[in-house]
Amino acid sequence: MPSLFRFLVLMGLLGGIGYVTVFSLANFVQYKPREIVVTIPPDKFIKH
Repeated sequence: MPSLFRFLVLMGLLGGIGYVTVFSLANFVQYKPREIVVTIPPDKFIKH
């Protein structure tokens, strides 16, 4: 039983660290939006 408890605590800690990492990346990292221009050739508009 102690090894199972140790395993569950370890998995809980790893899950908590992963959750905190994702949360901090989502809330504290600022990104700069930028415009993306994609040119589409005119022959893509012609229906066959």
